[in-house]
Amino acid sequence: MKHSMRRQLMALLAGMILFALVLIGIVNYCFLGTFYTSMKEKSLLKTYDMLNAYMLSEAASGTEDAEDAEDAEDAEEAEEADGEAPYGEKRHGGRDTEEEVFSYEIHQVAVQDNIRILVTDVDFTDLRSTGRESRSDALRLFGYFTGYYRGTVVVRSQTSTYVIQETEDEDISTEYLEMWGQLDSGDWFLLRTPLESIATTARLSNIFYAIVGLVVILISMILVWFFSRRFTEPITQLTDLSMRMANLDFEARYTGEADSEIGQLGRNFNRMSDELETTISELKSANAELMQDNERKTQVDEMRKEFLNSVSHELKTPIALIQGYAEGLKDDIASDPESRDFYLEVIMDEANKMNGMVRKLLTLNQLEFGNEQVAMERFDLRQLIQGVVSGMQILIGEKKADVSFPLDHPVYVWGDEFQIEEVVTNYLSNALNHLDYDRRIEIRVGEEDGIVTTTVFNTGDPIPEKDLDRVFEKFYKVDKARTREYGGSGIGLSIVKAIMDRHHGSCGVRNYENGVAFWFTLEGKDALC
Repeated sequence: MKHSMRRQLMALLAGMILFALVLIGIVNYCFLGTFYTSMKEKSLLKTYDMLNAYMLSEAASGTEDAEDAEDAEDAEEAEEADGEAPYGEKRHGGRDTEEEVFSYEIHQVAVQDNIRILVTDVDFTDLRSTGRESRSDALRLFGYFTGYYRGTVVVRSQTSTYVIQETEDEDISTEYLEMWGQLDSGDWFLLRTPLESIATTARLSNIFYAIVGLVVILISMILVWFFSRRFTEPITQLTDLSMRMANLDFEARYTGEADSEIGQLGRNFNRMSDELETTISELKSANAELMQDNERKTQVDEMRKEFLNSVSHELKTPIALIQGYAEGLKDDIASDPESRDFYLEVIMDEANKMNGMVRKLLTLNQLEFGNEQVAMERFDLRQLIQGVVSGMQILIGEKKADVSFPLDHPVYVWGDEFQIEEVVTNYLSNALNHLDYDRRIEIRVGEEDGIVTTTVFNTGDPIPEKDLDRVFEKFYKVDKARTREYGGSGIGLSIVKAIMDRHHGSCGVRNYENGVAFWFTLEGKDALC
């Protein structure tokens, strides 16, 4: 699909990740340097607090014992021999244990935060340093203290006891963040940490985030492609369901079992499908009844007169026969038993024909006068035809007919199933009564533009062209002798015509070289009214 939800979801996710990467890159470029320097400054303040506390604790430890003088002299000799005392030089003797602890703590801080620490007395004669540049650091601190330093200095913050500033070592082209001043113990100090290139760090960071982002986008697209089916499949099913409902296919059902909003929507679709089918069925019935009511007002009188004339005409012959044979019996014309039985059989046969004709006339009268309600519903025409054929198997066997109905799939139509069954029965009975030659009957069902046409063909003599337009008239008989032979009344096809008029369908007959085909049409499942 052009606007697939899966593609939209993938595009949305990729766009969000890309936006996040660009935003991170901008933040890195604009604020990483400031953040980095601020964190370095916090490290210096933390180290200052620790160093200040430690020097106060050492100053309060008391005076040295005389017995430590020798150790102090050894320390002074070592200082003169080495030029400096790394990792903590002794100003006084007798404190080896404290000096070792001091040196270890200061050294750990220096390694961890990459800070060089220098502490000296006010005379700059006793140096204690964590680096090997104690003399140069002492000269730098002396220059800051005396104001003789001529290098570039940018002060970031300043108090009465310390100064935090940025400087550049021109010899090695490296920027430093420094903190110098006087401790509460009276000693001078210098804390110094290098500032790496912030632009380089930000650029490397952005490249790293871009690579990681592309990998994340690729993995996310793969995961979305596989897992989005779980979210889009119910929506696709609902889309297909709505299309089928739009085509009035009310057998479509949502089969999902999720308890989410989509699952609830699917169950609502199922309920709406049931309601729509019931409503449309009721509307079709009401529409058919309304159209018949409009026609009924102008046809009632004419149909009543026509009905009375037709009944009187059709009943005249059987009544005359019954009367004649009854008078013969009364006058004892049939004196032998066989003659009397023949007279009685004729009377009974004519009476049965009159009874059947009257029943058909009543049915036709109800159809034409609109007293027979049309219950419009959607049903499978194939199943109905198969039922009619099965019900007439005995008669089919007696006629030695070969009936074929090759339809192998359901065909849904709108109509009164009971009345359509009578139409199919009349057509099939008519075909059996006029069967000849190959004694073959073919039933076909076809659909075009929402109209379903059913055709019943039988081999035999074609109907004369002059009679084709009159076969559906009441009491009209093409071959009166043959019609009387099988007991036909000429009303069956009239009933078919009346039923199809009630359904607003059509019916007709066509001649072929080897037989005759009767047909009728109904609205298919796509028709609304």
